[in-house]
Amino acid sequence: MNTVEPFEIAIPQDALDDLSQRLALTRFPHDIANADWSYGVNADYLKTLVDYWRDEYDWRAQERAINAFSHYRTTIDDIPIHFIREPGKGPNPIPIVLSHGWPWTFWDMKDVIGPLTDPASHGGDPADAFEVIIPSLPGFGFSTPLTKPGVNFWVTADLWKQLMVDRLGFQRFGAQGGDWGSIITISLAHKYPEHVIGMHSTMVAEPSIFNTERPWDPTGGQMLPQDVSPEEFERLKVWQSKLAAHVAVQMTDPQTLSYAMHDSPVGLLAWLLKGRYAWADTRGDVESRFSRDFLITTAMIYWLTQSFVTTARYYAEAGRNPWQPTHPGKCVQVPAGISLMPRDGAYGLYDDDYAHSVFADIVFQTKNEEGGHFVPSEVPETFVHDVRATFRGLRE
Repeated sequence: MNTVEPFEIAIPQDALDDLSQRLALTRFPHDIANADWSYGVNADYLKTLVDYWRDEYDWRAQERAINAFSHYRTTIDDIPIHFIREPGKGPNPIPIVLSHGWPWTFWDMKDVIGPLTDPASHGGDPADAFEVIIPSLPGFGFSTPLTKPGVNFWVTADLWKQLMVDRLGFQRFGAQGGDWGSIITISLAHKYPEHVIGMHSTMVAEPSIFNTERPWDPTGGQMLPQDVSPEEFERLKVWQSKLAAHVAVQMTDPQTLSYAMHDSPVGLLAWLLKGRYAWADTRGDVESRFSRDFLITTAMIYWLTQSFVTTARYYAEAGRNPWQPTHPGKCVQVPAGISLMPRDGAYGLYDDDYAHSVFADIVFQTKNEEGGHFVPSEVPETFVHDVRATFRGLRE
């Protein structure tokens, strides 16, 4: 149970055949006056994507690309954990754990692995090398099946400490995350500063964000302020509307939603696609940031591992099991880097004063010109630059 075993992704052909039949039998709803996606995912675009999925998409090619990296599995506290581990090529690589979010998968990190592990081969300085560890969150993707309740972001932080220190033998390591990964990373840095060299985040959110009477509401039940400029009012309104649906239903009713998502691959694709369109720097064109193959591969990882229900419950478990601090004062005492993205659908969470109330030692902070919520898969060059900059002064 304490071993780390090599792992290869090999989906049985009958699972792919079943998927093909389900795609062929899809029944689409009517879609009226929705060219701007204001009612949700546009049916014409979704049909085009499903046609590609059914007739041209090649899972086996994607599977080979995924397996080109080194994958492993281990079990911690009866929870299966899948992760990629790639060694660094440089004089002093820092081990770093990269944590994804929802509706992400570990595959969101695919384009940053090479530049982080082997900077010299990607136009960088070998002194900036990292040894990269990318786990699938518990209950996500190949970190399945998750068969116990109560597993949320702060439990995941405890699991990552055990993975990095007890399984892989790193007494000191870096941490990075976005979306849920940000809150995991902040929780990890808060509780285990003796092990975390430093951290980088693309979102600022204290782990106590869900410690409210309305954990399904990221606004905390606050109405929009009336004493702000029209521009700021509109920004906050858009932010709330983009976050409201999935947080509310996955926090309060994840099991009911999951019956549809586990039965309909197109329903699953649409639910995941909405987040990519609304929270990323797409400006109305989701394929300007994500290729069709990437969008479908993301849905395939959820579908083939039958993991949607446990990814949705990850929200509910955050609301049911409040985070508790382990020390007073500012939440994060270790050196921290923050990258803010101008078109992040969660931009309402960003505020300089709030950031300084959470982090005691901000060693890097930037507001980038491009990018949204899915930074490593949208703007991988920016992601790599900012992570390198955060840790450059921490290598001694």
